[in-house]
Amino acid sequence: MSYIETKGTASRALSVFLRLGEVICATIVLGLLGRMFYLVDNAGVTEPNARLVFAAVIAGMSIVAGLVLMPPMAYTFWSFPVDIFFFAAWLTVFCLLETLTGIDTCDSEWYNTYWGYYWGRWYLVSPVGVDGNWTGCSAWRSVLAFSFIACIGFLLSAILVSSTSPPFPERSF
Repeated sequence: MSYIETKGTASRALSVFLRLGEVICATIVLGLLGRMFYLVDNAGVTEPNARLVFAAVIAGMSIVAGLVLMPPMAYTFWSFPVDIFFFAAWLTVFCLLETLTGIDTCDSEWYNTYWGYYWGRWYLVSPVGVDGNWTGCSAWRSVLAFSFIACIGFLLSAILVSSTSPPFPERSF
């Protein structure tokens, strides 16, 4: 087994593990946001926060792309543009979600009047504006953390794919 064959085998295995990690991160984000949408729907709110909807759409697209690109086949090493797109999309998701709460995370105004309010089902017992008392704080922090990890996963996939892609075949006329 030559050095080139070993490098190809290692990069394909690493690519599969990165794709699996990306799919897992996107699934966690989508699951937590889906639960939030369920709670918002139970409260009778007509529209959930648009940033959360954007994050859910990117998570769903990432799951599909990750599953399609996971098998180590020849076409998966041409997926550099897809990885760059999802890296930028997940970076946007993370930045949009982080700016909702800023550095205060679970003490912010938005958290207490939206995420904590609906996650804790305060709409059943209290008026809007009730302090969520850290209800769902771990879920919110998980959404932020896994959106950032997915972003880094797609960046690493893009770097791996660009460094191991075979050159363009030469044409003979």
